[in-house]
Amino acid sequence: MTVALMWEARAVPGRGEELLAWARAQELPRPPLRRETFRAPQDRVLVVTWWDADADADVPELPEPDAGLVVRAVHRWRFESLGTEGSGRSEG
Repeated sequence: MTVALMWEARAVPGRGEELLAWARAQELPRPPLRRETFRAPQDRVLVVTWWDADADADVPELPEPDAGLVVRAVHRWRFESLGTEGSGRSEG
């Protein structure tokens, strides 16, 4: 089974690049199958890690950044992968 962990934080206004750099610099105790980092408006950063594990398994997660860097607590979600669909290309 594959589980995806989503970690999302919103930086203090104007500190989005600093939060992004902080998130990218975080090393987990063991590497996930895959790790992807995203940014969004309002200085938000999202990190998704994929693990070969059950949905309730004890797998490493990114920590909370310093309180002065974010406007609220980090949001975290776990999802069980149900596979991929489509090729990502439209046909026509």
